[in-house]
Amino acid sequence: MRCRHCGADVSLPFIDLDTAPPSNSYLTAAQLAAPETWYPLRVLVCTNCWLVQTEDYAQPVSLFNDDYAYFSSYSSSWLRHAESYVAAVVDRFGLGSASHVVEVASNDGYLLQYVSRRGIPCLGIEPTASTACAARNIGIEVVQDFFGVSLAESLVVAGRSADLTVANNVLAHVPGIDDFVAGFARILKPRGVATFEFPHLLRLVQETQFDTIYHEHFSYLSLTALKPIFDSNGLSLFDVEEIPTHGGSLRLYAQRSDHVSYTVTGAVSAMLERERIAGILQVDYYRNFQARADRIKDDFVEFLIQAKRANKRVGAYGAAAKGNTLLNYSGVRSDLLAWVVDRNPAKQGKYLPGSRIPVVGEDFLRRARPDYVLVLPWNLRAEITEQLAYIRAWGGQFVFALPSLELQ
Repeated sequence: MRCRHCGADVSLPFIDLDTAPPSNSYLTAAQLAAPETWYPLRVLVCTNCWLVQTEDYAQPVSLFNDDYAYFSSYSSSWLRHAESYVAAVVDRFGLGSASHVVEVASNDGYLLQYVSRRGIPCLGIEPTASTACAARNIGIEVVQDFFGVSLAESLVVAGRSADLTVANNVLAHVPGIDDFVAGFARILKPRGVATFEFPHLLRLVQETQFDTIYHEHFSYLSLTALKPIFDSNGLSLFDVEEIPTHGGSLRLYAQRSDHVSYTVTGAVSAMLERERIAGILQVDYYRNFQARADRIKDDFVEFLIQAKRANKRVGAYGAAAKGNTLLNYSGVRSDLLAWVVDRNPAKQGKYLPGSRIPVVGEDFLRRARPDYVLVLPWNLRAEITEQLAYIRAWGGQFVFALPSLELQ
């Protein structure tokens, strides 16, 4: 395998999660009678540029299709995060009615709604029909396409250059990461700013967040790996922040390399040094991740088996992609986990890919009154435990499988 950035041979194993179907390919009842396509799910490390990346088996068009079921607006904490971000960048970069904001992977308009409310012209770029339609329904203009140099240049020709581009949790989703990043250098105005948010590899390794690995994520990112990608594609980093979303993320700020307007903060060199000290540039840093993931898997399965033998009822909350990685790698089926609740109507009445566990609405949880509620999107722990606090009334307990098995 060749590195998708530098082209070097890639052979250092990070983790092998066997095989799985795409994590957001939820099944209808009719589809239960048909086979599913499972792909190998292996992640390797390039020891030349230190980009952590999946082997390529599934194509983006098959992962981000018209039935894509991830809608950002169903998380209240994520909406608060988006609103806070908009307020901060409007103030920091002096955005107003004469500005233009472009969000790549704009999903259902979760963020651009706050830009629009401030009277700032904006445009979403989103390849999935389901979420693009939802954004248009709240008045957000959307170009339904995959982003890269070609689309960026066509938007510039159409007069849609950007003062600010936003790319939240999408850098990991693109196989052609160089073309993707170069697109931002093309679409930005001379003094424009690009921001990127993504889960931080450092936190993924520290907390063994192996369930965040699935086919939609082609890369697992550090600042160490991203800086040369940005440098070689016309972007210059000038700031970085740590943020708590998705189990610990970075937010990067970049400008066009040919129009440097912003001074590089000390946070950039400090984060690079922190990653170096942690060991990101060393082969040994990646060697025991598999063993730690396997211990988590074993403890999780043991809990479910013991609960079944004790006649305890177990349900789950959050039909999340990360949950599908955990369930499929663990070999869990409906005999051990009978159902999963999700607030998103697009998922209700369907079945999880691979495990084929049914997805139900929250009213089912209230009726079933399980002994345990397994929280699959652990990154929303505070939000979900507050939302479902009523399970305490019948003695219900929350269960978290990562970073280690915990009953609460």
